[in-house]
Amino acid sequence: MTVMVEMPSALRQFADNQDELDSDGKNVEEVLADLCGRFPELKQNLYEDEGSIRNFINIYVNDEDIRYADGMQTGLKDGDRIQIVPSIAGGY
Repeated sequence: MTVMVEMPSALRQFADNQDELDSDGKNVEEVLADLCGRFPELKQNLYEDEGSIRNFINIYVNDEDIRYADGMQTGLKDGDRIQIVPSIAGGY
C-alpha cells in the first residue's frame, strides 16, 4: 500500500529536497524505515542514538497524533498521509 509522507522544510535537505515522498508500509515504523533506507542522513535527524524518535519530532497520520493511537505501530492503509512535524521552540 502506498502512503504519502509530508517532509517538513527543516528535514527536506536530508530527503533530496523533496516536500512529499511516496512510501510503502503497513505501519509508521515500516514507512520511516523505508525512508531512512533511501535517505540515510534522514535517520540521524529523526532518531536518537538508541533508536527512539527524537522528542521534538511529532508524527501524524491523517492529522491524528500517533502518540494517541498505536505509536510507531499505528496501522496504515492505501492513500494515508503521514506528516512529520518538528517542534519549534524559541524565546529571547
